[in-house]
Amino acid sequence: MDSSHQPSVDEKRSVRAGGRPEDGDEIVAAIENGVVVNASGYRDQLDRQYSLLGLAGIAITIDNAWIALGSSISVSILNGGPPGLIFGLIVAVFYYSFIGAGLAELASAIPTAGGVYHWATIAGGPKYGRILGFFTGWINFYGWMFDLAALMQITANICISMYSVYHQTTYTYEPWQVYITYLLVLWLSTAVVIFANRVIPHTQKIGMFFVIVGGIITIIVISAMPKRHASDYFVWKSFTENNLTGWPGGLAFLLGVLNGAFTVGTPDAITHMAEELPHPKKDLPKAIGLQICLGFLYAFCFAIALCYAITDLDALQGGFNTYPLANIYAQATAHADGTTNHGATFGLLFIILCSSFLCCVGTVLANSRIYWALARDNAVPLSPLFSRVNETLSCPIPATLFVATIASALGAIPLGSPTAFLNLTGSFIILTTTSYAIPFAANIVTRRQYLPSVPGSFRLGKFGMPINIIAVLFIVLFNTLFCFPYDHPTTTESMNYNSVILVGVVALTAMWWVVHARRNYPGPKVMALYIHGGDITGEKVQVSEGVEVPGSGLEQKGYGGVGVLREEPQEKKKKGSDGGVLP
Repeated sequence: MDSSHQPSVDEKRSVRAGGRPEDGDEIVAAIENGVVVNASGYRDQLDRQYSLLGLAGIAITIDNAWIALGSSISVSILNGGPPGLIFGLIVAVFYYSFIGAGLAELASAIPTAGGVYHWATIAGGPKYGRILGFFTGWINFYGWMFDLAALMQITANICISMYSVYHQTTYTYEPWQVYITYLLVLWLSTAVVIFANRVIPHTQKIGMFFVIVGGIITIIVISAMPKRHASDYFVWKSFTENNLTGWPGGLAFLLGVLNGAFTVGTPDAITHMAEELPHPKKDLPKAIGLQICLGFLYAFCFAIALCYAITDLDALQGGFNTYPLANIYAQATAHADGTTNHGATFGLLFIILCSSFLCCVGTVLANSRIYWALARDNAVPLSPLFSRVNETLSCPIPATLFVATIASALGAIPLGSPTAFLNLTGSFIILTTTSYAIPFAANIVTRRQYLPSVPGSFRLGKFGMPINIIAVLFIVLFNTLFCFPYDHPTTTESMNYNSVILVGVVALTAMWWVVHARRNYPGPKVMALYIHGGDITGEKVQVSEGVEVPGSGLEQKGYGGVGVLREEPQEKKKKGSDGGVLP
């Protein structure tokens, strides 16, 4: 066979790979020596077990929109009170709709577990793809790790709040109690991901039930039970008197959009599940759309009901390691004499706990897939270890344990510095949106020429360029704003260190590039499938096994278990081990 020929996605043939014949166009990128390889350039090692419903369950459960809005209300409520909260959510959803559309197109065209990491590689083209993808992958991973830590902290605080409902007079808060609960939630979630992977699609459907049905129940309860509601003026017009930031009104409002961004800011989560779907090109765009639309609908209705239930804004400012939403529930469900309705408060918190725990499971799952995708391409330390997959359990166990270990360390930070932890976890939006902006911007600069000529089922067409441009402009604008100090004039305690964290993440990634990747990182195998036009980088790199390969990794034998990707001549296409090649 002619080794100079490199198969593109455009040349693939329909192959039955654990599904119906028509599934081939969804999951097969090329065939090498009878081995089917997916859009990442590797053979499937994980079960393709997620239906559209299961995928939507993960998307909606990880997003957890109305719960995320309520859980971060103590910060956003300072930026104009209820009006800032409600209208800030609308602005956030508007600009995330452009981000979601761009991600949906890329996920449909190139459904890989690497997600933005692989898309930035392809969009950067032969010259810059390798380095752009490397930085994008690491920035995205850091962002999701910080989000995982924040989610575990919130879930731990929900547990503590539920306990304190019935022990208000005897309970004494201690920081170590939250950390112990944090570890229990984290490692229980990790155990589910490792040992119960095959039931996760069902658990995420249950999580979607708690988000959707639990959201309806919660909205009805906090709307109907309060003996006294806030005024229309307080909910819709009290922005000026509730702007406690010290910034002018317009700027304070834009800074408060951060709460809305946290509410719908997880559109790439399910893209890392692409290699576990029988229909990724069709289902990923649908699930992203469902996540953003349902997330907004529930968060918007919940925000309105919540704001009408607030009677004491001061009760929401309990400080770090508290759960202010518990105070709103206590206000909304109180008896006529003002005493706490323990059962109602506990029940509403229980709905949130169930949803949040299943959200923790889904987020550990997504994070492990991100790190595993980087490890397969030799982008992380000890790549041969972290790229391993237990195919019986359908789980990259070393990568999953690594994610849980790092999250355990992050959870200990509040014991020494709550401010440092808040800044790290608060950087999730800036880091993830930066990782989205890189492939969008690369597509703009290259005029989208490296997108597959045979697109996925969801395509932006002539609107692709303007949507990518608008998304990048929004990301630049809001990421700049989200680096402003929270209060003006600012203090050391209220300083915003998001910009420092972003620079730090880029600096750490640059160091790893110089130390390791420049000579040892061949770039992901997707470069062979989607980038055409000769040598990828014009230089040679040395992989960890000691085999010298070109920058694309195309000539490396056995790297990642696949070897050189070549389309077999038509006359040699025979029935293979994965079910056979259809004519």
